[in-house]
Amino acid sequence: MTERVVVMGAAGRDFHDYFAELRDDLGREVVAFTRAPGQNLGETDAGGYQAFPAELTPDGRGPIPIVPEADLEDAIDEHDAGTVLFAYSDVAHEDVMHAASRALGAGADFGLLGPDSVQLDVDVSVVAVNAVRTGCGKSAVARAFADELASRDLDVAVVREPMPYGDLVEKRVERFADETDLDGLTVEEREEYADHVAAGHVVYAGVDYRAVFDRASDEADVVVWDGGNNELAFAVPDYHVVLVDALRPDHGERYHPGETNLRRADAVVVTKENAASDDEVAIATDLADRLAPADAPVYHSDSVVRADDPDAIAGRDALVVEDGPTLTHGGAPHGAGYVAAKDAGASSLVDPEPHAVGEIAAVLEEYDHLDRVLPAMGYSDAQLADLEATIDAADPEVVVAGTPVDLDAVADIDAPVVRARYAIEYHETTPADLLNAGLGDALDS
Repeated sequence: MTERVVVMGAAGRDFHDYFAELRDDLGREVVAFTRAPGQNLGETDAGGYQAFPAELTPDGRGPIPIVPEADLEDAIDEHDAGTVLFAYSDVAHEDVMHAASRALGAGADFGLLGPDSVQLDVDVSVVAVNAVRTGCGKSAVARAFADELASRDLDVAVVREPMPYGDLVEKRVERFADETDLDGLTVEEREEYADHVAAGHVVYAGVDYRAVFDRASDEADVVVWDGGNNELAFAVPDYHVVLVDALRPDHGERYHPGETNLRRADAVVVTKENAASDDEVAIATDLADRLAPADAPVYHSDSVVRADDPDAIAGRDALVVEDGPTLTHGGAPHGAGYVAAKDAGASSLVDPEPHAVGEIAAVLEEYDHLDRVLPAMGYSDAQLADLEATIDAADPEVVVAGTPVDLDAVADIDAPVVRARYAIEYHETTPADLLNAGLGDALDS
């Protein structure tokens, strides 16, 4: 009998698992996906639900319903599913087991697909940068690796894994090479690509990562995987670097699949040590020593934040806008914008909460650990409009933007915007040394 499967996810790892392992498996049929609350994806419809398009199923088998996660039990019953596969990233271990309990309570089996099942073989070398949580500094490390590889006259492609909002057929494979390629994207998508594109690197993403890696390897000598959140690499890495955040020092054994990344690392980098206490650095280092393979070296680094124009911040009332995922499901209290505003001598940090409207007000209510910072939420036109209205109502003298997105390019903001950028500075190594240690002569050959 064919095993009928519901896949729990958020339009990232779930779609990858489908293409890599489930789509062409005659013994299993995916009968539904679930989507996260408030998720904006897929513009087709089936049975009253948003749907995974028929064009992406074998022989146009038919659209696959994408149902709200709250309806998991109903989906199991309606589609007579015997198995639920979990395909989320950056989820607390306890929450994974709550999902398992829901599936088991509805009479279904529960499981997860592991790296050996879903990591793809790629024809060129793959350098993977992963983390134990979102917001550890992956993109800064990945950019530095891409810069170093390009300096060796190698053609480099960066592969990212965002949520593919909109028409999933059109977004099966996406390529971004210049600023014009970012037009029409959501704020979240631009956060994933903008800095890489600005650095001169071609970025690939999409829905079908077998096709994504095929296209990327056609034009590149080496691929740099810059995974979303704390996601597993979607390709088999030749060198796997995993980041641990010293400001969240124990999170590496509390979140899925971040702990898996740490246990499969070729090298570990502890980040943000300059902003952490000695005790926090010790906890993060002990975590890396305990969970990473015995032969994986542990490196140490600082996160160095610089504002483009610190004089424009000094002595002014500043509203800080940060990278959205880092603050929300990443659980961080602040990011680079907050640090830049403090370091530049802002006279005060404007509290956005009393001025928040619509979906932004709902976000701040849900993530009540945030204090005087505003996540750059813009996953839809309505949400972006609420972000603009919130900033306008707060009436700051200056906006300090820690998001990779150029806010002036996507939002109508009256106050001047000063961007805050961060880089990883290593204590006793360099990106070149890391690559040499991990890959030896492989890249030069």
